[in-house]
Amino acid sequence: MDYNKFIKYWLIAGCILLFFQIFIGGITRITGSGLSITKWEIVTGTLPPLSEAAWDEAFDLYKETPQYDKINRNMSLKKFKFIYFWEYFHRLWARLMGLIFIFPLLFFVYKKWVDRDLLRRLSYVFFAAMLAAVFGWIMVASGLVERPWVNAYKLSLHLGIALLTLSFLLWTTYHVFLKDDIKTESDYFKKFSKFFFFAISVQIFFGAIVSGMRASIYYPTWPDMNGEFIPAVLFDASNWTLNGIINYDQDTLMPALIHVLHRNWGYIVYAIGMYMAFKILRYPFRRLYHIPNLLLIFFLNLQVLLGILVLTNSTTTIPVFFGVMHQAIAIFIFSIALFNVFIFKKVSK
Repeated sequence: MDYNKFIKYWLIAGCILLFFQIFIGGITRITGSGLSITKWEIVTGTLPPLSEAAWDEAFDLYKETPQYDKINRNMSLKKFKFIYFWEYFHRLWARLMGLIFIFPLLFFVYKKWVDRDLLRRLSYVFFAAMLAAVFGWIMVASGLVERPWVNAYKLSLHLGIALLTLSFLLWTTYHVFLKDDIKTESDYFKKFSKFFFFAISVQIFFGAIVSGMRASIYYPTWPDMNGEFIPAVLFDASNWTLNGIINYDQDTLMPALIHVLHRNWGYIVYAIGMYMAFKILRYPFRRLYHIPNLLLIFFLNLQVLLGILVLTNSTTTIPVFFGVMHQAIAIFIFSIALFNVFIFKKVSK
């Protein structure tokens, strides 16, 4: 089915909105803003505090959290408003996305511009988006009792669900924009592109755990880790306990382990991505295949540089700009990897 331009514009807008939702979520995480709003109010939470009394009430609720008690006891109201803004903006952007998705879709259905196949694909997007919203609150709630930060594992799952939502939306967008007069020709690239997509997904998941544990502060050096390539703590069997894994902020076992995994898997992902991109560029495919993979080469190299800058500038706090850009470029690489999976399911005749 040929879809009209309004549906195409709508899908592109959705992809952009979802990208920025993940981007804003990265800022929220790195600035430690996620626990500033202690209630999940879907409707009434649309408006921020509008009076000094309302701000004082919101601040008093935050003062009851472990994060305030253990980390931010000297926080001023002005500083609280800063972290409140990012969490509020993150939630508001999610509500905005919901409105922009739902009402135009109802109009498209009324006009009979969408078929069952597109509705089925979009249902996956909506389901994943709702799951991300619910799990987002579960993630926030994990930091309101005892622990002064959101749980790193739950944070990683929240990001994983957001990426699943983006995957469904991107796949639907690719389906709408690309004609069906193409077919699979290369099992080699088909398998390779799937493996690279899996590899970058795992790497982003590891990166989310690193961020959630604020692990870059533990080892702010590169290419070594405080003088070691594999920290000695990992070779001591007595450190490998369930408590050490769950309560990762009480010792250095998990920060060290996730560093080793994220760094070394990153080298593998870089090598696989560069190899695949150069192989694709050597084949006489149409520009549709070459341009994204030229971008992939650029983004992979930029991502390595940003990762190093995040590490070496994390001596006391995580650098917000480098950290957020590192995540943004990861999403670009993820999107191109998914595009390769899609296009090598349907390669040009």
